[in-house]
Amino acid sequence: MDLFDLTGKVAIITGGSKGIGRAIAERMAQAGAKVVVSSRKLDKCEEVAEAIRAAGGDATAIACNVSHMEHLENLVAQTLKTYGKIDILVGNAAVNPHYGPMTEIDESAFDKIMDSNIKANLWLARMVLPQMAERKDGVIIILSSIAGIKGTDDIGVYGISKAADSALVRNLAVRWGEHNIRCNAIAPGLIKTDFARALWENPERLAQVEASYPLRRIGEPDEIAGQYITGQTIVVDGGSTIVAGV
Repeated sequence: MDLFDLTGKVAIITGGSKGIGRAIAERMAQAGAKVVVSSRKLDKCEEVAEAIRAAGGDATAIACNVSHMEHLENLVAQTLKTYGKIDILVGNAAVNPHYGPMTEIDESAFDKIMDSNIKANLWLARMVLPQMAERKDGVIIILSSIAGIKGTDDIGVYGISKAADSALVRNLAVRWGEHNIRCNAIAPGLIKTDFARALWENPERLAQVEASYPLRRIGEPDEIAGQYITGQTIVVDGGSTIVAGV
């Protein structure tokens, strides 16, 4: 049995046109999944989809701004129209319009972070979970962040949203586990993406981070597939430790 064989599976990846999202889309396609590459700009999504198809994979591009409910509904509807089902949802799209102390953030930036980073993931999950439950098969993966685990003085509100994403998968896992649906979060450290450019393009900040990381370097997007994990205990317990009172 090949544990990484996704042949016949259909996966939606939000924020899939670059960085970590693109790496996930490419890796899932290599494992046999039919992937839907989604982000705000259709041309960028199509570039990734074309590259996947050129490599022998199956990919479709669908534009979606996750802060708009009608875009989320269209993403799910078009995926179902194209492939007939959704087996995997990867909630990777996120924003961070404020860099600096969170006590200085304005209301519009705060709301944008909460809408895109938390609400969109919940709403998408609500849309795909019923058809997963009908088949007794499904996976939801949400990209959290170590900013949701550690304190920070420059991306604090983003960190709050990522902590909420970790709580989101725990609660979804408890509710939907009886339908054979697994829900998990991935919390990357500093990865060399456009999203984190403000951090790794600062030589002084980059040097501080690399000196503090045991691997003495930041990660590359493709390493989210597993190569950038060290010193962790990965709990394999059917979710028992996330349930209160167990």
